[in-house]
Amino acid sequence: MKFFTIPWYEEMQVRGFMVFPETEQDWLEDVAWHVAEGISYEERAKDFLEYMKKDLLKYLPVYFHTSIHDGTINSAYPVPEFKERAMQWGREYDERLQSNFREYRKGYEAIKDKLPANAVQLVENNLHDARVISYTMPSEGVLEMILDCGGAMHYQCEIKLTFSGVSGLRLPEPLEKKYWLYDEIYAAEQGFELRVLMDSPPSELRITAQDVSVDILGEPK
Repeated sequence: MKFFTIPWYEEMQVRGFMVFPETEQDWLEDVAWHVAEGISYEERAKDFLEYMKKDLLKYLPVYFHTSIHDGTINSAYPVPEFKERAMQWGREYDERLQSNFREYRKGYEAIKDKLPANAVQLVENNLHDARVISYTMPSEGVLEMILDCGGAMHYQCEIKLTFSGVSGLRLPEPLEKKYWLYDEIYAAEQGFELRVLMDSPPSELRITAQDVSVDILGEPK
């Protein structure tokens, strides 16, 4: 990936972690809800912090590291200075995120007319959160993928992607059950190169092909 890389995605998860309730009362009500549901807020916060700790230390400024190590970053409502610094970091990240999207989009618009029409359809009908069910290569230069788009932004049913004239292929293993997150497409000498950031865990799918078709396999869920 050139734009939507694994580090880019990791930092996006950190951005989500660093969103706090608007007021302390909101935070107290959230804690109270956990108590009412018989859920330990403290244990859930501790587990989530442990899961995110490596990336928090990697992407957040040093100012936040002490609160990461002692667990207070998500176990107590932040004091005003801490919250303001977190919000400032978030605003700066959002600016970088939007700049990234704009730069990719500008490049895409510049090469869109050089791409096969079916490839344009593939990337413009957003497959974010589609899940890979299976894939096969029934013949030389052909790759078929079945995706469950029930939770995706388009189709909301199973679809089959058939890539033809495949000359380059990089498949994360195992590919089954991975989620399609973000894609990038580029013009190739004959056809296009598609790069897809997959999740669970993050990895990259890369396909160079002459064309692709999208077949609907069922009714929207």
